[in-house]
Amino acid sequence: MAEKRWYEIQQRPRGKASWRHCRYMRGRETAEAFAGRVLKKMGGDTRVRDAYLAEGKGIHVSPQKARLVVDLIRQRNAQKAIEVLRFTNKRISKQVAKILRSAIANAEQKSENIDVDKLFVCNAYVNEGLRVGRFRAASMGRAHPYQRRQSHIVIAVAERGS
Repeated sequence: MAEKRWYEIQQRPRGKASWRHCRYMRGRETAEAFAGRVLKKMGGDTRVRDAYLAEGKGIHVSPQKARLVVDLIRQRNAQKAIEVLRFTNKRISKQVAKILRSAIANAEQKSENIDVDKLFVCNAYVNEGLRVGRFRAASMGRAHPYQRRQSHIVIAVAERGS
């Protein structure tokens, strides 16, 4: 049976310009559909059935710097990943650890028969967020533009062997 697309999961909004609300519908897809999209992205383990997600949006760090930390925890045991993040000497590692703990808490909350010791980071990736243009003062009254970048971090955990 073919997977449903994100716009087939829930009933589309009614109205004159209903298909213009694709972004509206994307925010309201079911958690299972969102987990499936996340696992397929970046070559994640698609054999995992139940993935529990946590997202951090608008984090004030460039995606390139955040990817250095997120790459350290991919496909690791969840508790081992928290230990790795604790001793990683990067500013973003505390925020990534917070998102990982949130994903573990989501797994505990949504499934009463899950073993937290068997959880592993089945997928983790960083998307580019908002870019805000700024100007830095330069010599002779000029200004040099630069961009302040933000990141969206998504971490998915699943039970190993499920």
